[in-house]
Amino acid sequence: MTTPTPSSPPHDGPPARVVVVGSTNADLLARVAAHPAPGETVLGESMDVLPGGKGANQAVAAARLGSPTALVGAVGDDAFAEPALAGLREAGVDLSALAVRSGTTGIALVTVAADGENSIVVIPGVNATVDADAVRAHHDVVAHAAVVVLQGEIPRSGIEQAARATRGRLVVNLAPVIDVDPDVLLAADPLVVNEHEAALVARALGASDGAPDGAGTDEAVVTALLARGVRSVVMTLGPRGALVGARDLLVPVPSPRVDAVDTTGAGDAFVGALAHGLAAGDDLVTAARFAARVGAFAVRSVGAQSSYPGRADELPEVTA
Repeated sequence: MTTPTPSSPPHDGPPARVVVVGSTNADLLARVAAHPAPGETVLGESMDVLPGGKGANQAVAAARLGSPTALVGAVGDDAFAEPALAGLREAGVDLSALAVRSGTTGIALVTVAADGENSIVVIPGVNATVDADAVRAHHDVVAHAAVVVLQGEIPRSGIEQAARATRGRLVVNLAPVIDVDPDVLLAADPLVVNEHEAALVARALGASDGAPDGAGTDEAVVTALLARGVRSVVMTLGPRGALVGARDLLVPVPSPRVDAVDTTGAGDAFVGALAHGLAAGDDLVTAARFAARVGAFAVRSVGAQSSYPGRADELPEVTA
């Protein structure tokens, strides 16, 4: 087996404006007419192996939009490493902080139904090695970034170390929701979560409005997170857009109406675009409005990274 080489010679240009510390996966994507019920077998229509992983997806989204971007993470020394790296290389992401570890590359088993909705099972593989020591080895890469982006697909210690090393703006997309030091959540500016994740995080921070029982409104949950000390919150709402909350600020951000083909990676497109906007100097609401348009663009075609727009692509507009 040929050992994959994640990068060309070490990056010697200016520091990356956006640094993503997170997961790199190969997505095994199966298309079906409808998701199987428990115990049911269905026939699939097709299967593809595509690049994915929340960290890699967000890095590709930011890089394709024009932000100099680096990824701190790991792939295995197996056959899935090459397809996992393809989109990162194509987008020009700096991979000098991406390690090749002995073991299996992260895998996501993705099933996409005809209505565009997906279900995903993630097998971390060597993403589990992106711990505090692995992140500490690239302290300067993280510390020199304008925006650092974290998610929940690497170990807690790696997330916490990256947050401590951040000197720029910290974006925490706690997906999936894992147990982390509350100081990470309180340092996030913004914390990016969907409705379910927001409720879980609010509960973890001791907010009664965070109970995931359907009783609280989106506004109540965001307000509860802010009341617990989170600096700012972006709650993603799928086709409804997002809700941006900060001190004395609660702003709905609508999404363009599009025909969804595949929602895989759309949330990551949103987060990468948000980081791109913040690194460019946009305020949070402006960055979120742009990110909603990028997320809407992404659901119109199959796959995650392959569906993300470049700088020359025309984004859908919000209509009344």
